[in-house]
Amino acid sequence: MLRPLQEIFKPEDYPDLLLGIDRPDDAAVYRIDDTRVVVATLDFFTPVVDDPYYYGAIAAANALSDLYAMGVDPLFALNISAMPASLDAEIVGEIIRGGAEKVREAGAVVAGGHSIQDDEPKFGLVALGFGEASKLIKKEGAVAGSYLVLTKPIGTGVTTTALRDGVADASDIQDAVRWMSRLNVSASRVARAAGVRAGTDITGFGLLGHAVEISEASGVRLRFFLDRIPFLTGAKKYADMWKFPGGSSDNRLFFQDRVRFETGIDETGQMMLFDAQTSGGLLLVVESGQLSSFRESADQEGLSFWIVGEVELGDGIEVLKSVSRSDFPCSSSGESVWFYADPA
Repeated sequence: MLRPLQEIFKPEDYPDLLLGIDRPDDAAVYRIDDTRVVVATLDFFTPVVDDPYYYGAIAAANALSDLYAMGVDPLFALNISAMPASLDAEIVGEIIRGGAEKVREAGAVVAGGHSIQDDEPKFGLVALGFGEASKLIKKEGAVAGSYLVLTKPIGTGVTTTALRDGVADASDIQDAVRWMSRLNVSASRVARAAGVRAGTDITGFGLLGHAVEISEASGVRLRFFLDRIPFLTGAKKYADMWKFPGGSSDNRLFFQDRVRFETGIDETGQMMLFDAQTSGGLLLVVESGQLSSFRESADQEGLSFWIVGEVELGDGIEVLKSVSRSDFPCSSSGESVWFYADPA
């Protein structure tokens, strides 16, 4: 996507564009004065759930997440929609209402947008916010000795594909919708309060794909422990049915040469970590000296989080079955999740 732009827009000609061409991140960052930056992002997709209101809400939460991942609160948003001419106007209205109410929940406003006709519904947002350049959370700031913290369970890809194929339980879909429509605002506030400077959000590239981005941007190795990673309660069931979306297989093909799995982690367990996510949580790099402050702020916000791994010197990604260190810190209490068990 960015390679053709690099031939037209030379990074050295735009020194105030801090992130966007040569060093892409979760959002574009443009300097407006000595301390402040404007942060902008765009995201939209086809329906992942049947309910039009929640489709709109999830699409909005997903788009706003790129700002939260960088430690920035949204200021305003613009709608992007492509809808079939045959689609009932009431359904279109519910999609837009779901997105608008999620933006309002975020403390921002929808200031306009653009729509066209298309054969398949598509909806999302352009979102914009302001921040301080020195306090941004970026993919390039991970340091060895830190912990990897995840703020939502994963498994939305297999769960929503099971819904599409008509085999998903209603309770599992309700759980997935609840997590996907949840804003990452609390996670972002907790990260900022603790002084976190490295992280990203987990979306289409899956947990391991986005972890690779942090690893390569920061020049470090990320190690995950499978028994510490939370999954939606129905995810294992649908993974066993091999209800992975096409994007999950693409992720595995593209990123697998940079990931090493411990012997004994079966193919299903591996694929679940490549599963393409929609409106996932934040993957934050919390330094050991920040962990106490992070816990305190999380308790105040009522934020569930899971410590799923650690950062060390080296490169690439390593996935082990379990933690062997007795001093590895515990996660928060968590809610409505399942942890992968060694099939042996």
